[in-house]
Amino acid sequence: MSDPVILVVDDDHSAQRALIQVLRREKYAAEGASSAAEALEKLKERAYDLIVTDIRMEGMDGMELMRTVRSLWPDIPVIVMTAFASIDTAIRSIHEGAYDYLSKPYEIDDLRLTVRRALEQSRLMRENLALRQNLAEEQDREVGMIGMSPPMVEVYKMIARVARTSTTVLIQGESGSGKEVVARAIHTNSDRVKFPFVAVNCGALTESLLESELFGHVKGAFTGAAYMKQGLFEAANRGTVFLDEISETSPNMQTRLLRVLEEREIQRVGSMDRIAVDIRVIAATNKELQQQVKEGKFREDLYYRLNVVTINVPSLRERMADLPLLFDHFLKRHSRRMGKTIAAHEDVMEMLAAYSWPGNVRELENVVERAVTLNTTGVLAPSDFAEELHRPQKSPALFPHELVSLEEIERQYILHVLDRLNGNMSRAAELLEIDRRTLYRMLERFGVKTG
Repeated sequence: MSDPVILVVDDDHSAQRALIQVLRREKYAAEGASSAAEALEKLKERAYDLIVTDIRMEGMDGMELMRTVRSLWPDIPVIVMTAFASIDTAIRSIHEGAYDYLSKPYEIDDLRLTVRRALEQSRLMRENLALRQNLAEEQDREVGMIGMSPPMVEVYKMIARVARTSTTVLIQGESGSGKEVVARAIHTNSDRVKFPFVAVNCGALTESLLESELFGHVKGAFTGAAYMKQGLFEAANRGTVFLDEISETSPNMQTRLLRVLEEREIQRVGSMDRIAVDIRVIAATNKELQQQVKEGKFREDLYYRLNVVTINVPSLRERMADLPLLFDHFLKRHSRRMGKTIAAHEDVMEMLAAYSWPGNVRELENVVERAVTLNTTGVLAPSDFAEELHRPQKSPALFPHELVSLEEIERQYILHVLDRLNGNMSRAAELLEIDRRTLYRMLERFGVKTG
């Protein structure tokens, strides 16, 4: 563990140097600043564990510096010192946030004890903050799967069925629908949970960079390869590798991935040595891979290797019943992260339900984060959201504004499902949880011609 770093602020250079020497003899790393302004600049450049400041200084005095530090860096304790001691000054400084107060000239033992206690408080505060952040992040991961709509219940069932196996899984769904969340849920509920989960966006990297990231390389494999690099397949050994946007990989990369799935071995770039890896591969795409195969854009053999089990993640439009739960989750998450307490006006949910959400759950989270960031009243209103959310949408809302019969709502919803699925009767029947014959009969009753 590195030595604690203490910043000494005093415009009396001889007093500053003397205190720094005392602290260094106590095995602390100590630095000096000759003014409050200089101290603030230093605080922007590096992390300090404790500040010891004189009160009476030219320009900003030590009390104002202490208040500024407490506002911007609340986890750094501040000890104030002055040769002009008074009980009122001591009480006021501690009341306003100073850890403690020392009079000049100070007793070495008093200084030693006060500094040690202040540093202990600093350590505890930082550990407490880190623990709270870790707990908040853990909560976010644990509740990452939000919703109890029928389409999401089917996703949960599939996760439960495949999690304990090592079967390769293909996750299909629109961008922003939560494919990585599903992949993480599979990993979390598997026997590989104690080992790494590595996510790679295949569409975000060039072919050569993706190859180096996944497989690693040996020294001298290419220009700039100054050292050996372990690839993510090796780093994730005994864990899970999530390949997002698998459809964006090049033919050469598809060949290499096929070899990994078939042989469970990899070769670093520039090496002939084979390295065995024990990994589970989960791939995801927002495209119809079967169509990509027909068009010659994706290897058929790799498709069959990936498509052992397929999980279809519904778009947000297909699970609008989950919108209130998702909104509440994101509102609490970002309010907590920003240290705010924010509620939402009931008109907000009506506005959100009327929007078509082309960016799916990711778009919803971004919208909520922006609204929470900019809100100053403590209550979200429709005016806190971007203009496009207020425009009429082509897709029907969950409920029409005019009063209509239950049969008409049923008709509109079935037509909406067919429109979203490009007329695919089998998928529509599956989503609606009815058989194809029932769907045909309902369409006939509604006077809808089927091809």
